Amino acid sequence: MFARTERLLLRPSWPEDAHELHEAIADEGIVRNLASAPWPYTADDAVHFTTQQHEALYPAFLLMLRTKGAPRLIGACGIGDLDGEAELGYWIARPYWGLGFATEASRAVIHIAKTVGHNKLIASHFTDNPASGNVLRKLGFQSTGKITQRQSKGRRDAAACAMYERSLNSASSEPHAMLRPPAFSMREQMERLQAA
Repeated sequence: MFARTERLLLRPSWPEDAHELHEAIADEGIVRNLASAPWPYTADDAVHFTTQQHEALYPAFLLMLRTKGAPRLIGACGIGDLDGEAELGYWIARPYWGLGFATEASRAVIHIAKTVGHNKLIASHFTDNPASGNVLRKLGFQSTGKITQRQSKGRRDAAACAMYERSLNSASSEPHAMLRPPAFSMREQMERLQAA
């Protein structure tokens, strides 16, 4: 599964992405705001991520910044399964913070979530990371008013986490992403990458 937005290509990870992934995410300031990534984030962790399989209902995407040359890995975004609920998650490499990439990529993933049959998404952010809350509100997520303690492998402890949800049922909840139709063949996708 692939998606294109105005500035990004969202695609699955491949084993050859491991080195670039490790360089992008091996930053304690990123990992401490994630629930499942360990700290320190090792090259082996990157290999594990790039080689694991994802169910169609829970896709994970690398965010590739489209450039005149080779696309550059700047983060990841996807849907996970949290206690039977579909959860939106994302991270952006530090040099690209504050440029709207998390919002842009998440809009595409919300569209994909609806397409594969999810009726609702949940999301959360650690309370000491209010910038992520701003992203979630821009995406139409509503605070549930609940603060829960959530384990973070990056922090090696639990921390206060603000919970959000977003219905995907109503027409008004449709995200306004600048998407192009997904490419279904690897050859077609590689030709698009080379032309970008």
